[in-house]
Amino acid sequence: MTQTTTERPAGRASGTVVPVLAFAGIVVAVMQTLLVPVIKDLPQLLDTTPGNATWVLTSTLLSGAVATPIMGRLGDLHGKRRMLIVSLAVMVAGALVSALTSDLLLMIAGRTLQGFAMGAIPLGIGLMRDMLPRERLGSAMALMSSSIGVGGGLALPAAALVAQHSDWHSLYYGAAGLGVLAIVLTLLAVPESPVRAEGSFDLPGALGLSAGLVLFLLPITKGSDWGWASGTTLGLFGASAVVLALWGVMELRVKAPLVDLRTTARPAVLFTNLASIMVGVSFYVVSLVLPQLLQLPESTGYGLGQSMVVAGLLVAPLGLTMMVTAPVYARLSARYGPKVTLILGLLIIAIGYGAGLGLMSAAWQSLVISVLLGAGIGLAYSSLPALIVGAVPASETGAANGLNTLMRSIGTSVSSAVIGMVLADTADHVGGVAVPTMHGFRVSFLIATAAVAVGLVLALFLPGGRPSGKPQLRAGSEEDANLEHAEAVLRGFSGRVLDADGAPVARAQVTLIDHRGRQAGATLSAEDGGYALAVPAPGAYVVAARARGHGPLASAATHAGDDRPVGLDLSLPGETVPA
Repeated sequence: MTQTTTERPAGRASGTVVPVLAFAGIVVAVMQTLLVPVIKDLPQLLDTTPGNATWVLTSTLLSGAVATPIMGRLGDLHGKRRMLIVSLAVMVAGALVSALTSDLLLMIAGRTLQGFAMGAIPLGIGLMRDMLPRERLGSAMALMSSSIGVGGGLALPAAALVAQHSDWHSLYYGAAGLGVLAIVLTLLAVPESPVRAEGSFDLPGALGLSAGLVLFLLPITKGSDWGWASGTTLGLFGASAVVLALWGVMELRVKAPLVDLRTTARPAVLFTNLASIMVGVSFYVVSLVLPQLLQLPESTGYGLGQSMVVAGLLVAPLGLTMMVTAPVYARLSARYGPKVTLILGLLIIAIGYGAGLGLMSAAWQSLVISVLLGAGIGLAYSSLPALIVGAVPASETGAANGLNTLMRSIGTSVSSAVIGMVLADTADHVGGVAVPTMHGFRVSFLIATAAVAVGLVLALFLPGGRPSGKPQLRAGSEEDANLEHAEAVLRGFSGRVLDADGAPVARAQVTLIDHRGRQAGATLSAEDGGYALAVPAPGAYVVAARARGHGPLASAATHAGDDRPVGLDLSLPGETVPA
């Protein structure tokens, strides 16, 4: 597949787009940690067994994993803003279902609906790429990507405060209210993207991927209850391997697949996704360990004896630091490239967990660990969408970032299962109650450090260590953006979009299509009708334009790949006029 370079007219998006999309991402991420303060009480609250109560958490994880790539692809096809609103609406419906019941099955149904909102993260990143000028894109995508951790971190103290002083159902009413607010703000502040992918939705591919993911994630999340060597666990893992293999063969034969596996196999995409799993593992370990260490009674000899709310506040800097890291990432990435910032982030995470091995004896030390890990995870998370966006066509941004978000979710799932097993196996049993030990906490931190080490090795295989000059990867000054734009024009097509009378047509969608019929670039014409599209490689292209009130136009053109621009004015409707 040909790589895409998308030119965005600067100034089209209002200044509220980025904070609104980031707020939507934070709201969605809140669903992941909303129930952490009341996990141990769920069996009693729902009048069920501990094994059944875990489905309240597992259902959200599974639905989020399934929905993320599917909603990304639907956004590419039918509009990212539209699908973002759908994701948030489903989340609100699920929150209201959970708020109104204490029945286990209804609670699981509501939590399943809440998980579908995870698709909002890649949809928001796709909207940013399609609308924002280059000088704002780097920090914006960083903030959107980090919203997963920001929302999870901020939700802990807030949820703990509510759970400690109010009925636990209030958590869901609050989540529903935040979802409604996010929908209203999106409707008011976020325009729809003009970029669309060609083709139709791959329903068989969606069903196959969903089945494969469920078969894979189910034994990961329930393996400790069923037994890792049990027939059920091993059978589900085997079935997952068969289904995903058959799904992959089918996707390679489909003209418009849900996930373009050829693009996914590119080194830039493949190693970014694999590194994302490791980042997901490292993020979830601190979320599982520190709250427990802080709340264990001092009588254990190592517990810090803090209340639920104080423990949440001490871990909250994890999310806050991730938020303030976004602008720092933008400057570093503009200078050194997202590969370097990813490596730097992983190194900081390793330092945080390494220091954490000796910083578990006081509450303030947990604060230090949270800040260090927040900075590292923030840099790592911020780098991932830039690496993906720089390696896939604009028409596949939603699906590709959806897959990347899925990889992070798989990482957190594996982390939850492995760390849960470690803490259970190393626990002391006092009066029939399993109490986590300091040995278990330290082993968990060592596992996180090992995951980061693997992530570092994978990051080293990513192509390119400095900015490549591609506009979507830069986040420098306006002068830098203008220079990049001028360089891109020299290597592509430029001209004006005119009507039948020769008057300029503003905001016409101009699309570059390569010789294989795939979109290779897209932009909107400026107020004077001007447009510019860079070519990813020499060859034959079709430049197509369309606008409201005008008939569509497609014109064949060839670019030799040198530094000379090819002038091509497009007349709607009518014939192509040489520039």
